[in-house]
Amino acid sequence: MLAELSPANFAMVMATGIVSVAAQLHGLRTVALALFGLNAAAWLALCVLNALRLARHPARFFGDMADHLRAPGYFTAVAGTAVLAGQCLMLLSQGGELAVALGAIATALWAALVYAIFAAFTVKAEKPALDKGISGGWLLAVVATQSLAVLAALLAERSPGPRGEALDFVALSLWLFGGMLYIWIISLIFYRYTFFRLLPGDLTPPYWINMGAMAISTLAGAQLVANASASPLLDSMRPFLKGFTVLYWATGTWWIPMLLVLGVWRYVYKRHPLRYDPLYWGAVFPLGMYSAGTHRMAEVLSLDFLAFLGPLFLAAALAAWAATFCGLAGRLLRPLRSRSMRKAGANHQ
Repeated sequence: MLAELSPANFAMVMATGIVSVAAQLHGLRTVALALFGLNAAAWLALCVLNALRLARHPARFFGDMADHLRAPGYFTAVAGTAVLAGQCLMLLSQGGELAVALGAIATALWAALVYAIFAAFTVKAEKPALDKGISGGWLLAVVATQSLAVLAALLAERSPGPRGEALDFVALSLWLFGGMLYIWIISLIFYRYTFFRLLPGDLTPPYWINMGAMAISTLAGAQLVANASASPLLDSMRPFLKGFTVLYWATGTWWIPMLLVLGVWRYVYKRHPLRYDPLYWGAVFPLGMYSAGTHRMAEVLSLDFLAFLGPLFLAAALAAWAATFCGLAGRLLRPLRSRSMRKAGANHQ
């Protein structure tokens, strides 16, 4: 079981963390703190499990980094760690040092993974066809990049002077690179959508990252706009920042009806079974991120007519989180139930 551990399991940390952040932004502090405690425990548990997998199954661990479908899941560790750092800043009165430490871990992971994975994809001798090798999970590379942009911008807001200016520059650079990376990857995904046959089994939940990557880009852009009043560099670019933030938001919003239609096609028309999979956390995260990103953008740009969207998508994110968590609990309890049933059968005989 440890050998088969999915690299994408940190998606649970991503999803739980951003739903917690969105709850905090909407005044649900008790919910936010409860999810924060659960998220910290989940992050520690997954760190231990991945360390054990690396120690006991190094060939599988590193082999997944060259697998076109599994490798992007490693970026959930970057995004999950950065989101947890953001939670520390927002929910803990003395969480700054912990956030910096987690941010350093996330940055090191990002630097190692982004070059290791894409270099492995480039030099490997045998590569899958486009329709077999790409999915929405590739956009986790964008989410990881933008999660660092958000964290850098949040730290800059709390760090006046030259340090804050440097962090704003880092956040801006990551934000722009993340947007460019999205363009590269979404072009391939859209091509795969429209020119290759799509089966119900191909439409995995991480395709919601098509929207989630733009939602987190919106959140990063809104935070940069908020920081502009204290940064000469960002202040000089304010119209540009606002324009691109709205562009990211509009792109993410366009994806929502499309993904809902495809979901109905998969589960209702094609009757694809709905069973728990760690990948479903990749569908929870975009809902929470859209709530947080839209709320922050509406606040910073004074777009009061969009205020209803934040609570609406928070409710959807909480419902999706609860359903996915119940699925996880059922998966973990299934072996125990099977063992007790076997034992009861043996006693009956």
